[in-house]
Amino acid sequence: MFSRSSIFVKSSGLSGFRQIAARFESTIILGEHADGKLSASTLSAITAAKKIGGDISVLVAGNKVGDVAQQVAKVSGVTKVLTVENDALKGSLPETLAPLVVAALNAGKYTHVLAGASSFGKSLLPRVAALLDVSPISEIIDIKSADTFVRTIYAGNAILTLKSKDPVKVITVRGTSFPPAEEGGSASIEALAGVSVEANQQSEWVGQELSKSDRPDLGSAKVVVSGGRGLKSADNFKLLYTLADKMGAAVGASRAAVDAGFVPNDMQIGQTGKIIAPELYIAVGISGAIQHLAGMKDSKTIVAINKDPEAPIFQVSDYGLVADLFKAVPEMTGKL
Repeated sequence: MFSRSSIFVKSSGLSGFRQIAARFESTIILGEHADGKLSASTLSAITAAKKIGGDISVLVAGNKVGDVAQQVAKVSGVTKVLTVENDALKGSLPETLAPLVVAALNAGKYTHVLAGASSFGKSLLPRVAALLDVSPISEIIDIKSADTFVRTIYAGNAILTLKSKDPVKVITVRGTSFPPAEEGGSASIEALAGVSVEANQQSEWVGQELSKSDRPDLGSAKVVVSGGRGLKSADNFKLLYTLADKMGAAVGASRAAVDAGFVPNDMQIGQTGKIIAPELYIAVGISGAIQHLAGMKDSKTIVAINKDPEAPIFQVSDYGLVADLFKAVPEMTGKL
């Protein structure tokens, strides 16, 4: 039996049983960053942490984190920014970061560990949960209390409310359900003392190649134009690129279009791709499979263009156009 004033954790990542004084909720958020900029998913995680209550610390780890730490310190709601700088952390490999996160927990008094439900959070937090011997809670969309959370199941067709009895809650936060936290804070910044960083012997960060585009980022764009199997080829996606450029929109795709090789997989929207919620989503030649709907049905306004009047996409769309996309899209572009 765990009392409100003390929690015991047993895992291979900690030295035997450890007692944590936990008179109030205390959350540590794993700060995701790239090129000296804090990610929007971390800002959403901070908003979620506010609903839990208590102190909020953000762990910023990497080889050069000074600028990112300054950004985090200005975010409203953050109590403390913990930094760890080490060349072994270059590339933010989850195999290297997971033991560091456990060490940070061991040094503090944290009842919750949060990260955005990005590829960073999804690859890191399950490892942390395994080291702590607790069950991870993935992609929450709401918080009822410090131990009760809401998430979707069955590709978003059902809502699950769960109550966790784990002493430490390890959680990823769906960014589309929590608005990014804004500036207005003045948190202290301090180096995390008493922890060592060791490079993982099984993996090594070599480098990365980032695709560059003048269009907005798909994950944060206010307008998204997305194409499916109905476009028939990669060349026909140029119709969407032209339309998107006129609208200042990002371009996405269904899994069917990605599997067919029309576009790269970083454009995929859906349960196994990106989860987005733009103000306007235009689905072109997309039938509306459950897997795809799970990634975009939270969009504020959905417009569907499909020649099949029975396509499932029309059941979730606010506006539907039953037409040949090869005629409708150029006509729309011409009127903009």
